[in-house]
Amino acid sequence: MKKRITVAKVAGTYIGTVVGAGFASGQEILQFFVVFGRKGLWGLLTVTFLFILFGYIAMELGYILKADNHLPVVRKTGGRILGAFSDIIITFFLFGALTAMIAGSGALFAQEFKLHPLVGSLFMALISIATVMGGFQGTVDSISFVVPFLILAAIGLSIASLFVTPVAAVAKELPRSGFLRNWLWSAILYTSYNSVTAISILAPLGREANDLKVLRKGALLGGLGLGLGGLAIFIALYVNSASVVNLEVPMIFVAGRISPAIKLLYAVVLLAEIYTTAVSDLYGFTARICPKEKSKDFVIILTTATAFLLSLAGFSNLVRYLYPAVGYCGVLTLMSLIYHKFKP
Repeated sequence: MKKRITVAKVAGTYIGTVVGAGFASGQEILQFFVVFGRKGLWGLLTVTFLFILFGYIAMELGYILKADNHLPVVRKTGGRILGAFSDIIITFFLFGALTAMIAGSGALFAQEFKLHPLVGSLFMALISIATVMGGFQGTVDSISFVVPFLILAAIGLSIASLFVTPVAAVAKELPRSGFLRNWLWSAILYTSYNSVTAISILAPLGREANDLKVLRKGALLGGLGLGLGGLAIFIALYVNSASVVNLEVPMIFVAGRISPAIKLLYAVVLLAEIYTTAVSDLYGFTARICPKEKSKDFVIILTTATAFLLSLAGFSNLVRYLYPAVGYCGVLTLMSLIYHKFKP
């Protein structure tokens, strides 16, 4: 008998698939929104709406097509040529994002626990392998379980930072990536690279649902949760922007200004969120590369080992260059999803 998928589990899985090292550490919010100052808030508002829209479309298609991975969805919406292009982009970025999560874990261990980055990277690689070998249901359960802790931690940290940070700490201008020209385009790219990779989990999640009403409510709750969490992190980083601009894990610095105990607690929550995205990326990649159960464990191990080696490039560099580049490519995928949903 199929296990019932609830609204809370849909929302939690959606949030957990998107958040991870880049989101919870503050790197993504810093580089995509805080760099535009207060205008970045308009970007976050746009992102919230787009997450709700694209999350539901992806899950609805997964429900209709009974999709095991992202391929049926992109083929249905993009046709033979664009579908093949989207498949390549999504598959490539699932691997790239897994690499970034492993690198993010290494950066966290180095900055917070004063251990060699390889220790944190190896730890994340091993627990991701163990989880994904447990199958789709185990992956969903692990992702949705830790999400409330991140949202509560981000909101609490944001409120506390307003009381301990002087206004003078706000930077007048921050360096921007050449990919990100204004807050609106930044919001579109941010939605793009997050949504196209989330399809790999949202499509099979839609397949598991009993009805579309659950998916609709889950997409709404998940999108609002992502927007609220992003807003909380934005506020915390904005008031500390002059101090965090060059840090690999800026939210840990913010937590440390409040108290050592809060810093340690947030480090644990951040590690859990890195884990949720790492397992979703690893599951999505291996489900596409090796759809049959035979030899899947070998593919999981080989994929993670390769990502571990490539993670040596560094976390912030992966966020700064890889994520926006994939966002550009993913815009076509999002346009095809919208066209398919609303075409006459």
